[in-house]
Amino acid sequence: MKAFLRFMKRNYKFALVALAGSALLSCTLFAQGKGNTDKDKTLIDLLTYVIENGHYSPATIDDNFSKGVYKSYLESLDPSKRFFTQADVAEFAKYETLLDDQIKDRDVSFFNLTYDRLVTRTKEAEKYYRDILAKPFDFSKNESINVDYEKQPYPKNDAALRERWEKQLKLSVLSSVTDKEKLQAGTADKADAKNEPAATKPDTKNKSFAELEKEAREATLKSLNEYFEFVDGIKRDEWFSIYLNSIVERFDPHTFYFAPDEKEKFDTSMRGSLEGIGARLQKKGEYIEISELIPGGPAWRSKELEQGDMIMKVAQGKDDAIDIAGMRLDDVVKKIKGPKGTEVRLTVKKVDGSIKVYSLVREVVEIEETYAKSSIVNKNGKKYGIIYLPKFYIDFENQDNRDAAKDMAVEVERLKKEGVEGLIIDLRDNGGGSLKTVVDIAGLFINKGPVVQVRERDKSAKVLNDTDSKIQWDGPLVVLVNNFSASASEIFAAAIQDYNRGLILGSKQTYGKGTVQNIYDLNNFMRSSSFGDLGAIKITTQKFYRVNGGSTQREGVKSDVVLPDKYTYVDIGERDSDNALPWDKIPVADFKRLNNDFSSVIANSKKRVAANPQFKLMDENAHFVNDKKDENTFSLNIDKFKAEQDKSDAFANKFKELNKYKNNLVFEALPYEKEAFKKDPALGEKKQAWYDSLSKDIYVEEALNVLNDMQNSPTKTAINMNQEKQLNKTR
Repeated sequence: MKAFLRFMKRNYKFALVALAGSALLSCTLFAQGKGNTDKDKTLIDLLTYVIENGHYSPATIDDNFSKGVYKSYLESLDPSKRFFTQADVAEFAKYETLLDDQIKDRDVSFFNLTYDRLVTRTKEAEKYYRDILAKPFDFSKNESINVDYEKQPYPKNDAALRERWEKQLKLSVLSSVTDKEKLQAGTADKADAKNEPAATKPDTKNKSFAELEKEAREATLKSLNEYFEFVDGIKRDEWFSIYLNSIVERFDPHTFYFAPDEKEKFDTSMRGSLEGIGARLQKKGEYIEISELIPGGPAWRSKELEQGDMIMKVAQGKDDAIDIAGMRLDDVVKKIKGPKGTEVRLTVKKVDGSIKVYSLVREVVEIEETYAKSSIVNKNGKKYGIIYLPKFYIDFENQDNRDAAKDMAVEVERLKKEGVEGLIIDLRDNGGGSLKTVVDIAGLFINKGPVVQVRERDKSAKVLNDTDSKIQWDGPLVVLVNNFSASASEIFAAAIQDYNRGLILGSKQTYGKGTVQNIYDLNNFMRSSSFGDLGAIKITTQKFYRVNGGSTQREGVKSDVVLPDKYTYVDIGERDSDNALPWDKIPVADFKRLNNDFSSVIANSKKRVAANPQFKLMDENAHFVNDKKDENTFSLNIDKFKAEQDKSDAFANKFKELNKYKNNLVFEALPYEKEAFKKDPALGEKKQAWYDSLSKDIYVEEALNVLNDMQNSPTKTAINMNQEKQLNKTR
């Protein structure tokens, strides 16, 4: 993505120069006029000016905009509604439609009010939880709690606020106690199964319920003490950054303000190797969501953690787990990262609602594992190739370094030499990257012509073409995608689909990110500043379109053959954001569409999928996931709570069969790699883990079936799309 941004920034150079000049003048005059302008007001002035003049489609800063900022900001401050009361919010609500005026006037009185109140309420909350956790809970009462805080009202008064704290803490302790009981029973059962003498069994003296309950309360108290210690240490500037992002993110989900420290961390994260578990994280409500698994990392190799998992607790080695509810993303990352070889335990909430604990040993995640890689497989006497591309990488600073286009060309050539008869390009979980590389890679599979159209604000679309008439691979082609295939991945899949060059298999549709962002250093917009480093802003500056004229924004790329997955019935991606830019369409580019007839291939695949028991179970799991996501009420009565958990576990256990599936195919390294593995066994071990995962992948298996059918699919001559439109008019 960083390379992608560099490429787009270079194309935006002249607009940036003009914008910077205007901003310099604006900020200088403002400082001279006021004389006592502080850093907060200057930041609001800079950010709104840069966005309004540089954003692809800046939202109007009016009362509706104000309402969006107000809602987003309060959700960021108090997502579980355990700090503010209805009286507080009634006072805040006076500003709900006034924030647009405050933004224009660089007025920070609303922020000051909410910040001061939050500080006060935080001190009061510390007294609540310490008092509540000082004595045992009574789990015999018939109480319940609804954890869908977004739909819950704020507590009516201080008494109701304390009651909410009590129920939240009660649920936390109840969940911990029942987990401890299961662990204790499981340990004893294992000892019994081994027929160990009572004297040697590790847990013959089981702890009483009262002892387990006390342990759970003490662990919760320790976790909250650490959390509030962290909150007390948050500087005012950091809270103000949250307010600023509540403003800038209303323009679209990808516009974001980086405070100086955040910008430095962002740059570090984009550079290369990672030391930790190999997962990218993002804040979601009170907890942290796994947004991406880095190929080759411990989390990826475990095959247990998944995108969408919510991290609830973090433990170092054998230490007690710390509840990370409400913690900042950076502080959670610090707890998860650590020296190579050390252990971290994560308590996660799966998409189906089940709670699991996973132990991972930290490693250095090499950049090598994020590069393109390939494998060969024999099926029904025919040899096929698969290339996995985790992202569209490039180094614009050094053109001699490797990039995705060069690597893909090499991998295709290697597979051709092995005599493969069909090719799979796996773009699942590929979040995008360089626009230049996606154009070059698409050119490996089509004759020269347009690949994508890019449009800047108030300008006509520019067509980016593949200018090389060479087609490196003209055989059967399948592109695998999923809900998390985004940006450049969608450009490639759309080009293959629009040219009718191959078939797209996977989720109902891809992510739906059809926008381009640039990062600007705010310090460059001021001649001089006494405020120190002002940070940077990432803003959406362009939108890209398919060669057929349609945008991938929100709608993504729809698969030719839809393969069920656990997210089939859950909205994921841009379409799930209320402030994402809309879908639209521009004129069709002048390109030649191949008149391949894939109708029988698609029909055969759909029949296989419909009849496959594994896909049927996957679809059933998808319904289960969709139903579970709306179950937000939990009993605080221990007997009812256990019954609910047992019922949920029983359903979840049914779908464990999905993880046991094997396609009985053997995926192998290419000859040159086998030689390399002899010199580097560790590399061979990492690649073997990938081959093993392919042998359990039903999606790859169906892609291979499609390749086999495509060999018998008729191929006709290419036709010009503009000519076809004229022919259709005369029919």
